[in-house]
Amino acid sequence: MKKKVSVKRILAVLAVLALVGLVVWAGIVSGGQEGALNDSVWALIPPLVAICLALITKEVYSSLFIGILVGGLFYSGFQFEGATMHIFSNGFISVLSDAYNMGILIFLVLLGALVAMMNKSGGSAAFGRWASKKIKSSTGAQLSTVALGVLIFIDDYFNCLTVGSVMRPVTDQHKVSRSKLAYLIDATAAPVCIIAPISSWAAAVAGFVEGEDGFSLFLRAIPYNYYALLTIFMMVGMVLLKIEFGSMADHQRNAANGDLFTRGERVSVETTLPANAKGTMLELILPVVMLIVFCFVGMIYSGGFFSGADLITAFSDCDASVGLALGGFFAVIFTVIFYLCRGVLSFKDLMGCIPEGFKAMTSAILILALAWTLKAMTDSLGAATYVEGLVKAGAGYMLSFLPAIIFLIGCVLAFATGTSWGTFGILIPIVVDAFADKPELMIIAISACMAGAVCGDHCSPISDTTIMASAGAQCDHVNHVSTQLPYAITCAAVSCVAYVIAGFVQNVYISLTVAFALMALTLLVLKLMQKNKATV
Repeated sequence: MKKKVSVKRILAVLAVLALVGLVVWAGIVSGGQEGALNDSVWALIPPLVAICLALITKEVYSSLFIGILVGGLFYSGFQFEGATMHIFSNGFISVLSDAYNMGILIFLVLLGALVAMMNKSGGSAAFGRWASKKIKSSTGAQLSTVALGVLIFIDDYFNCLTVGSVMRPVTDQHKVSRSKLAYLIDATAAPVCIIAPISSWAAAVAGFVEGEDGFSLFLRAIPYNYYALLTIFMMVGMVLLKIEFGSMADHQRNAANGDLFTRGERVSVETTLPANAKGTMLELILPVVMLIVFCFVGMIYSGGFFSGADLITAFSDCDASVGLALGGFFAVIFTVIFYLCRGVLSFKDLMGCIPEGFKAMTSAILILALAWTLKAMTDSLGAATYVEGLVKAGAGYMLSFLPAIIFLIGCVLAFATGTSWGTFGILIPIVVDAFADKPELMIIAISACMAGAVCGDHCSPISDTTIMASAGAQCDHVNHVSTQLPYAITCAAVSCVAYVIAGFVQNVYISLTVAFALMALTLLVLKLMQKNKATV
């Protein structure tokens, strides 16, 4: 009996053939000349190859490496020696020797060790027992996750890993799929940080605005940051109305039947050390609180707060990776001393948690290293220069439509490169220059830069934050991306319409009201579609 060939398989084969065709065409265009493809649309092809392959094959490591290989070939004009040296010298070695990246990796390892200690002490299990009495439903578990994500607004990396560590036992108990947990974590990371005045993101945005009061512009842009605001509104609305669609609906159904991972896949290894049955909630709460405090202090310390700088300036000048690494280190030291004093764990058990925590973060570290290297390939091909040319070319006409156009460009660039900071770092200076004589439109356009960057970053499989959300939820990375994408695209579509309206109206109250009304209408339509599908 012949097997039927599915439509998805045919489309996957066609997509792979199209990607191969693009690479062959690039080889012909380059003519074997190094730099022939630089500063052009070809700079966006390597990440496109990696993203498409990851979604098609459901395997992220090889997909990212193939994207890196394509980037190296493009840069060198398809010369073997040049491509190899570029990939390793300017790629892997360069990104792994970068001080900022190493700070993030150190923080990951320290947080993995801290989570292993909290699990072994019995603190996580005690919190789960307490939560089972206080949180009675799946809706309550999801809303609690959202609330904690909103509260931890200092930094997106810190948000993803901390919220995941604390809320996993609760959402598991109420049969919330790991994919849904990853979405809730991701949607309360960058979208919350980009509208929080005291965060590493606000500091970064303010730093990119030259010749203006960057922090003041950031504050004025918050009501126009439709993607961030609507993501939070949509997320809470879907939880309350119990709306699920796309592949997320399948994952939630599987979770209700006991399969939290769908096909049993997960991003990394959970700690297998036996937990202390006598552990209390204090063993979880105090280390987490101290982690938040130490990370906050570490960030403002790196910004010069204790050398005389005010709080806002300290955040503007802070090095988030240094702050998080310092915070993670002192939190681990505090936790070791605290657990020894409490007598819940021996020193030998505590030291055994360190390699266990490292193992739990291995997958996330590998994906991050590959994603950073792919970004290095894209940067070397001049993606920033190409996009800058596009924006400047459109700045002279269709001014009222320009915020929506900038939003879409930001989405595409952040999706392709996996970096929101890099995206608004490119676009914001261009916007400030183009709209210097139109202050209200400049605010809308700056917000469109930030919203587009966060949206693209939210959707991208190679984004740091997306990878961290998968790690925090202990969810298969491709599962997280594929289930989150329909939700993010829905919000992006409503946001784009809102930016068109804002460009013409240029009134913060009217455009914001219309944006929320459009999202509420979208949620009602989705609920109606879900109800009709259930009755069929």
